[in-house]
Amino acid sequence: MRKITLLILLLSTSIFSQNFQGKAIYKTHRKVDLKIDNGKGAPNPEMQKKLQDQLMKQFQQTYTLNFNKSESTYKQNEKLSSPQVQMQGIEIQVMGSGGGTDILYKNIADKKYVNKTEISGKRFLIKDVLQDYEWKMTGETKNIGNYTCYKATKTRKETRTSFSMTDGEKEEKKDEVTIETVAWYTPQIPISNGPKEFWGLPGLILEIQDGELTIACTEIVINPSEKIEITEPAKGKKVTQKEFDKIMDDHTKDMMERFKNKRESKDGNSFHIEIQG
Repeated sequence: MRKITLLILLLSTSIFSQNFQGKAIYKTHRKVDLKIDNGKGAPNPEMQKKLQDQLMKQFQQTYTLNFNKSESTYKQNEKLSSPQVQMQGIEIQVMGSGGGTDILYKNIADKKYVNKTEISGKRFLIKDVLQDYEWKMTGETKNIGNYTCYKATKTRKETRTSFSMTDGEKEEKKDEVTIETVAWYTPQIPISNGPKEFWGLPGLILEIQDGELTIACTEIVINPSEKIEITEPAKGKKVTQKEFDKIMDDHTKDMMERFKNKRESKDGNSFHIEIQG
């Protein structure tokens, strides 16, 4: 055990040089529970299954985390796909993401982040402090590729707001849920960083299970021959996370109202769609 610990420490010292940098590729997957109430104009079970399969693919994305000792950027890789899912008169827009235009910048030393995102062509810069996750170490280990990873967990409570429409009537529902987050990190890459907003562990996070969302690292390159430039996003309307959440909430309500009007002007048919996850 002492030899293994010493080996990891020696490796950590050798890669954690003054010019240390790298990149990690992550793939995401999210479980989708699609519920469509039987009603006038609702698709049949076979069409519902195809719709759910399309939504599952919509959430399968690839991201790149560029990092050095204290900074990082996390960005979705380009993907030739439509941001919308359409089938048999159903149109679902995946909300809350600017897709390939989003850039999440984290500065671990200053404990801050800047998230550049877009809503309907409007660019925002969300500037706020990094959340203290208060991870609980478990001592459990597993190998991910060539790296020995350790398990850490945390739980949080959050209020989820869902919007549904049944026969042209819009309904807003709030539920308090408990989300468990499981992180697998490796001290062999001794930076306190990870995908998305996750950070705060004594090693790079290679895998996250956050509720229905899974983020898994598929490739790591340490000190690549071509220098990686990490810059903080600077263009966009500056808002805090709380202010942006309010903007997103209002935008979602507006989209639901537009959907209602569109359905009524078309044929008067509408049915309840609820996506959980």
